[in-house]
Amino acid sequence: MLAFRSEAHAGSWCRERGIARGAVFTAEQAWALARGWYEGRLDPAWRRRTPEEAERIFASAGLTGPFWRLV
Repeated sequence: MLAFRSEAHAGSWCRERGIARGAVFTAEQAWALARGWYEGRLDPAWRRRTPEEAERIFASAGLTGPFWRLV
């Protein structure tokens, strides 16, 4: 993951390096993703999330679209 000042900055960085642009999301979305992803992780009964559960966590953080699809 790389941090950029703006979507325009991310676009120019990728163009300069000939790299396809991937998903871009805000710091707030990253925080929402981390909260959902790691919730309950210290619980001894924790189990790995299913792809459907992971997609729900992505969507709750506003991360939608083909990049975020697992199933």
